[in-house]
Amino acid sequence: MESIPSFNGCLERSIIDNWEKGALTDYKGATLLYGDVAREIERLHIVFEHGGIRKGDKIALCGRNCVNWGVAFLATLSYGAVAVPILHEFMPEQVHNIVNHSEAKLLFLGDGIGQSLNPEAMPQLEAIVNIPDYSLFVTHSERVSYALEHLNELFGDKYPKDFSKEHVRYHKDEPEELAIINYTSGTTGKSKGVMIPYRAVWSNVDIAIDVIGPYVEPGSNMLSMLPMAHMYGLAFEFLFPFCYGIHVFFLSRLPSPSLIAQAFVEVQPSVIIAVPMIVEKIIRKKVFPKVQTKGMRLLLKLPVVNKKVKRKICEQLMNSFGGKCYEVIMGGAALNQEVEDFLRSIKFPFTVGYGTTECAPLVAYRDYKQFVLKSCGAPVTRMEVKVQSPDPMNIPGEIITRGVNVMLGYYKNEEETRKVIDEDGWYHTGDLGLMDADGNILIKGRSKNMLLSSNGQNVYPEEIEDKLGSMPLVSECIVVQKGEKFVALVYPDMEEAANRNLTQEDLQNIMEQNRKELNTMIPAFSKISAIVVRDEEFEKTPKKSIKRFLYQNSI
Repeated sequence: MESIPSFNGCLERSIIDNWEKGALTDYKGATLLYGDVAREIERLHIVFEHGGIRKGDKIALCGRNCVNWGVAFLATLSYGAVAVPILHEFMPEQVHNIVNHSEAKLLFLGDGIGQSLNPEAMPQLEAIVNIPDYSLFVTHSERVSYALEHLNELFGDKYPKDFSKEHVRYHKDEPEELAIINYTSGTTGKSKGVMIPYRAVWSNVDIAIDVIGPYVEPGSNMLSMLPMAHMYGLAFEFLFPFCYGIHVFFLSRLPSPSLIAQAFVEVQPSVIIAVPMIVEKIIRKKVFPKVQTKGMRLLLKLPVVNKKVKRKICEQLMNSFGGKCYEVIMGGAALNQEVEDFLRSIKFPFTVGYGTTECAPLVAYRDYKQFVLKSCGAPVTRMEVKVQSPDPMNIPGEIITRGVNVMLGYYKNEEETRKVIDEDGWYHTGDLGLMDADGNILIKGRSKNMLLSSNGQNVYPEEIEDKLGSMPLVSECIVVQKGEKFVALVYPDMEEAANRNLTQEDLQNIMEQNRKELNTMIPAFSKISAIVVRDEEFEKTPKKSIKRFLYQNSI
C-alpha cells in the first residue's frame, strides 16, 4: 500500500496556512478564524489531559451541527482520541446504547438534548459536557471538573505569553489507527459501529481536494446542511473544506426549505453537497410550476428560443443556490429521473456520487463535465470496484469494493465484519448495480430490498418508486410486497393538497389515477395492485432514506 500522509498533519497545515481567515460560523451567529479554532482545540486538549483522557479513549458527540461541535470533533482527533458522532435525532435509548457500546469516556451534548437522556444509564461516562459553552452537565470525575473550572488559569500557565502558530502540534496518526466509530443509520435494521481508520479519513479529504479543489478557492464559503454525525456530511461539508481553507457556515437550526434557500443566497457557497431530496424539493416547488405552463412549454418547443429560455432557467436556478456554486454534488440516495433529465436539459452543473459509511464514505464520483446520466460516477482514486455478475453491463450484481477508504470492520462485531469483508479485502456493499465500459456505476437497488414476483422475476422497488415519485401529489413513496402482490405506500404533498382544498377522497382518487398510469410504464410482473395513502411522513435515516424495514409488514 502507498505511503499514507497524516490526517492530523493536514489539519496542522491548514490551520497554520489560514490562520487569519474565517473558518467556522454558526449561520446568523459567531465566527471563529482558523487561529481561533486552534486556540479552542488547545483548551480542550488541556481539559482532556488534566481530565485523564488518554490517546485511544472514546469521546462521543451528540448535537446539531454548530461551531463548537466541529471544534470538539477536531480536538478529539488531533489529541489522538477516537470520535463517536451520534445523530441528535436518535432516541434516548439509542444514544445510551451507543455511548455504552463504544465505551465513551466523555460525551459532548448539544442544546436541548440533555433533558431526554438519563446519565445513570451511561455509567462508564466520566463527564457530560455542554456543547454550546463547554460547561459541565454531569461529572463523575473531579479531574475533569477541576480542568473545566480552572481552564483559563491552566491555559495561561501553559502559554504565558500567547498561543501562536508555533504551538500547533497534533497527534501523529498512523494509517491503520482508529479515528472514528460511526454508527450506521440502520436503514435495514440495528445500527453497527463502523471503525473508520485515519487512512480512510485522509483519503476522502484528499480525493475531495484533488477533484474539487481546482475549481474552488481557499477563503470561499461552504454551507453545512447534512448532519455531521453522518460520514457524508462530516467528510465533505466539514473536514474537506476545513483542510482546504474554506469558510464553513453551519445551519445549526432545523434546516427548513425556506432557511436553506435564504442561506444559499447569503452564504454564496462555492460548492454544494446535498442529498437529492433537497434539490428535488427546490425543483418541484420553485421551477416546475414555472416551466410546465402552456406558454413556457410552447416557448421550449421553438428551436431558436429554446436555448435562450433554458439558459435563463439555469441562470435563475444557479442564483437560487447563491450564484457562485461550481457544482451541486448529490449522494446518499438516487436522484429522481425526471429531475435528473430536466437538470441535464438546462445544462445545470450537477453530479451524483456513490458511497457508504463503511468507506468513509466515498466509492465513486465524477465531475459534472464527465458525469454520465443515470450513473453515480466511476471509482475514485485508491478504490477498486467490481460488479459480481456474469455480464456486469447488462445483468445487475452486487457492487463490491476495496481500497484505502474501506473500514477496519464493525466495532466488537467480528461476525458481521466477516459477512461484508471477504478474505481478499473486498467490501460487499449490499447494493445491486451495473457497470458500463467506462467504469460508470449504475445503481439498481439494495439487494435486501429486491422483491420477487410470482413468476420468479426480480423486481427493484426503487425503479418503480422513481416513476411514482414524479406523479401528481406524491411527496414520498415506497413499494412493498403483500403475498404475491406489490403495494405502494404514499405520503402525499399535503401542502399542495391543502392549497387545492382536496379531501381525503380526492387524494385517493388521484392516487388511483397515478396507479393506473404507473402500471402502463412498468412490466406486467411488477404492476402495483394498490396505493395506500399515509397521513404522516416516513421515518428516515440521516441521509434522508426511508427506513424500509419499518414498513415491510405494515399492510
